Amino acid sequence: MHVVFFADQHLESLGGAQVSMRLQRRFLERAGHTVTVVAPRMHGPRAREYERSDAYVDTPSVPITFDREYSFTWPGRRTDRFIDQALAARPPVDVVHVQADFWGALMGHRFAARHGLPVVHTMHNRVDVGIAATTPFPGLVLRVLNAWQRRMLRAIPGERRGHDGWAYLRGFAARADAVTSPSSHFAQRLDAHGVVPGRRSAGVDVIWNGMDDDLLDAAIAARTERVPGPARLIWLGRMSPEKRLLPFLDAVAESGVAADVDVLGGGGQRRAAARLVERRRPAASVTFGGRLSHAETLRRIAAADAVVQTSIGFETQGMTVFEAASLGTPSIVSDPDIGAELGSGHWPVADASTAALAATLRAAVADIDAGRAPEPDPGIAESFRQSSRTAAMLDVYARVLAP
Repeated sequence: MHVVFFADQHLESLGGAQVSMRLQRRFLERAGHTVTVVAPRMHGPRAREYERSDAYVDTPSVPITFDREYSFTWPGRRTDRFIDQALAARPPVDVVHVQADFWGALMGHRFAARHGLPVVHTMHNRVDVGIAATTPFPGLVLRVLNAWQRRMLRAIPGERRGHDGWAYLRGFAARADAVTSPSSHFAQRLDAHGVVPGRRSAGVDVIWNGMDDDLLDAAIAARTERVPGPARLIWLGRMSPEKRLLPFLDAVAESGVAADVDVLGGGGQRRAAARLVERRRPAASVTFGGRLSHAETLRRIAAADAVVQTSIGFETQGMTVFEAASLGTPSIVSDPDIGAELGSGHWPVADASTAALAATLRAAVADIDAGRAPEPDPGIAESFRQSSRTAAMLDVYARVLAP
């Protein structure tokens, strides 16, 4: 089978969806399938660093961030011709798998429509929450996105239109043969807002983003006995407003806990976070570890006493807490939907306030110091393996290919 992924950003750029798609591609290839990834060409230092692969079709693009990490391709006839020409020399395409929300989604749906191919669309993001967190006029942006989508894609008779984020996602789902979600709670939201496949009678398929089997086995094998010392907490992710790093650091200071806090990742709020720590002078020791390899990140998670998850309403899955649970590390969870999906092995935060997060930090550190931290469900490690996630996705591909 030849599967073509369409993405908003190159798979070698930073981001949770990119990590997931790289892993999906590798395990599909292990299973004997061919995967091609269509995404905007990268710019800047990382464009020179990543290992080139014939699996990538890099569309003409322009950088859209100051660090040139992310780029944009204008979907339209010229890009259509470029993609058609690039894929014409490859094996015939069986399934189009769109894993994008913006230009990548438009390019993928246009390609599938031109060639009469089935579409699986994975909804990775809460578009409405993400845009509200990153743009000054989210309502206007969503109106423009809906208009752009209607202009770029062929009309469907009886299509339910609107101007918000759910209407925008409905537009893509209406043109898909299957819609998948990385969590049950996001699938329920999609279903409640009518974001369901338009070409088949099935609802939204829940398929978690998985974890590399080999890395998981290596990280589990490398686990050691806890070294005595202060509670070790770890926060990791993109340093941007929707991830709520600054409220977390405020809560660390307010809590007064004497813990070792590792902050991993990078992003636009890195300097603001360092200034906040310098100004508040928390009792905890806060270290900024930067961006690490996935293997090293897993090692840090396995060695930590707790992973701290602070975003609320934004994550469609919350990969870090599932990675932590797979390694036997409990989590402090701010998002109740993620906590419910995770099940056991976490400390829930009562609400979105700094005071509530500070209170939970104090309770968690007290439990860790007393040796009574909750234990994650051991079944998560098996359910989270990428091999099982790939098998589930292959079932979806088989269903959309059925006559």
